[in-house]
Amino acid sequence: MNPGIDWVDPEASPALGARDFEQIRQLAYGAFGLDLKSGKEELVSARLRRLLRKGGFRTFQDYYRHVLADQTGAALAAMIDALATNHTAFLREPDHFTFLRDAVLPALSKRDPVELWCAACSTGEEVWTLAMLLNEACPQRRIAIEASDISNKALKAAQAAEYTLDRCQGIPPAWFSRYFVAGKGAAKTYTVAPRLRAQASFRRLNLVENFSWNRLFPVIFCRNVMIYFDRQTQERVVAKVSSMLEPGGYLFVGHAESLTRIAHSLDYVRPAVYRKPQKKEGLWSRS
Repeated sequence: MNPGIDWVDPEASPALGARDFEQIRQLAYGAFGLDLKSGKEELVSARLRRLLRKGGFRTFQDYYRHVLADQTGAALAAMIDALATNHTAFLREPDHFTFLRDAVLPALSKRDPVELWCAACSTGEEVWTLAMLLNEACPQRRIAIEASDISNKALKAAQAAEYTLDRCQGIPPAWFSRYFVAGKGAAKTYTVAPRLRAQASFRRLNLVENFSWNRLFPVIFCRNVMIYFDRQTQERVVAKVSSMLEPGGYLFVGHAESLTRIAHSLDYVRPAVYRKPQKKEGLWSRS
């Protein structure tokens, strides 16, 4: 219970006023670039109501002031977890994986390890899809996937790598038998095999803040997150992510995230695939 606030009926539903929505909208935009446009009031109310009840807050104003006053950052992190959208699936937008396998990986034939960054990895389905594909395409080489997301809740699920059978729909049967282990509990779940899980590292990362890696990547997947940003934020994020690409490296974005309307330094390759210019082949083999 939040100190100094009276007990609240757990069935009560505090109303989200226009002022409340605007304050939360501005906070979400400043904290992690989420562009909550008019019309999202019910979504915000529904997703934050559990946090209000859990903390014993009578109004959204009480909750908003608490988030601002919390010096630990835990309240803001919980708000981000509640508002962040974590919809994903194995082999989502499959033509990207086909292009990666057929056009990109052959040009990385001399790389060992093969390193990728999966930004905005959500609950991990994209990470493990990449891991399976890389193990199939590069069976004799080491695989190193860096994965990141802003949501602690999503990262925890991604690291656990445990999924119900319905979440595994679409995975080729041969992959499923090779790379998943059946759970032992009453609930029918399947966990990514330990050898694949050892190939991925996870990190909480906010794409709108300053960040860096200790390496450049030949391939970065940053899909279906920029649709939640406005144009200005999209440009900043693409510039930051592109700076982590090595010359000649590929950036994959979601099919709903064409970069044609924003300024960037990348070359268009095919829908939702871009490449960083290079003056010479360098570490890339000619394909």
